[in-house]
Amino acid sequence: MATMTEQPTPRSGFANWWIRTSTTRIAWLYLLPAFLVMGMITFYPLFYQVWMSTTDYNIKNLRIDAPAPNPANLSEACTTNMKGECTWGRFDNYRQIFTGELPVAIANFSFWNVLAFDLVWTFTNVPFHVIIGVLIAVLLNTKGLWFKRFYRAIFVLPIVIPSLVVAVVWRNMFDPDYGSINQLLTSVSHLFGGGTVAARWLDQVNYPIAGIPLTLSYFALLIANIWLGWPFMTIVATGALQSIPGDLYEAASIDGATGRQQFFKITMPLLRPAIIPAAVLGMITTFNLFNLIYLLSGGGPLRRTEILVTTAYRLVNENRLYGVAAAFSVIIFFVLLILTLATNYVTKATERYDI
Repeated sequence: MATMTEQPTPRSGFANWWIRTSTTRIAWLYLLPAFLVMGMITFYPLFYQVWMSTTDYNIKNLRIDAPAPNPANLSEACTTNMKGECTWGRFDNYRQIFTGELPVAIANFSFWNVLAFDLVWTFTNVPFHVIIGVLIAVLLNTKGLWFKRFYRAIFVLPIVIPSLVVAVVWRNMFDPDYGSINQLLTSVSHLFGGGTVAARWLDQVNYPIAGIPLTLSYFALLIANIWLGWPFMTIVATGALQSIPGDLYEAASIDGATGRQQFFKITMPLLRPAIIPAAVLGMITTFNLFNLIYLLSGGGPLRRTEILVTTAYRLVNENRLYGVAAAFSVIIFFVLLILTLATNYVTKATERYDI
């Protein structure tokens, strides 16, 4: 007698979904510890800072048993201060930053001047880092160059030396009386029959170049940061150069391409996927380069080399305006977000090159 084949029991919709999403659930399970840690050490402080920026958080609120800070009444369009002026409630900290009407008088403070200098500072540093880093990487990639590995090891030193040490050393080098920079310039001046150079790199208020509102302190910071920033670009470019097949250069040579043509038609296009994201990272790092500016120039003279991060630090450390400083940090975040998105749109830093 023929036996009938048993039909498999149909699975429910939930069972099908459970099997279909097994890989996804495992991935989320592995990611969960990282999300929990990030939530405690990153996301919670960020949201707490945003909340602080909408309050009058001050040093009195740091105590454990301290009362909560006083937020403005959101139901009111604006509140009136003692002068009869309208202040915009919970976002009053932001208004004070943009208008310069801070609760504590800060000499020569202007948010827009600081932002303008920060942008100039960033976009004049990064091109030097990229150009010098790429050129040195190409030179070190030359076949037959002696002590190539030694040179590469030496060029990493600016990255591994603590920024505190770098800033102190450069500050001493720019000393107007005994600094090595003025001594070097004096030696060069004597060769051409000139006199002693005693430039006050970090203190001179007048602009050294007519028509350009940048103090001598800015150029001192520029020199120091160029020395500090190009090795990173050299490392990135060196790694990218190692991945370029040598057959491309051999074929180009057979076709009669010159060294200059090979550099601009082969080397630079193939370096672009590595250099552009590194340049974006360098832009963000330079925009927030607190240690060098704070320890080298101190933001002087007359706050003309202050950047947004050093200003936010002063609002906390010197003026104890925690709520205003939190608002300042939120503004810095959005400025950097806009810069990053704009740079990514123009340079296509995240564009795929394999399709």
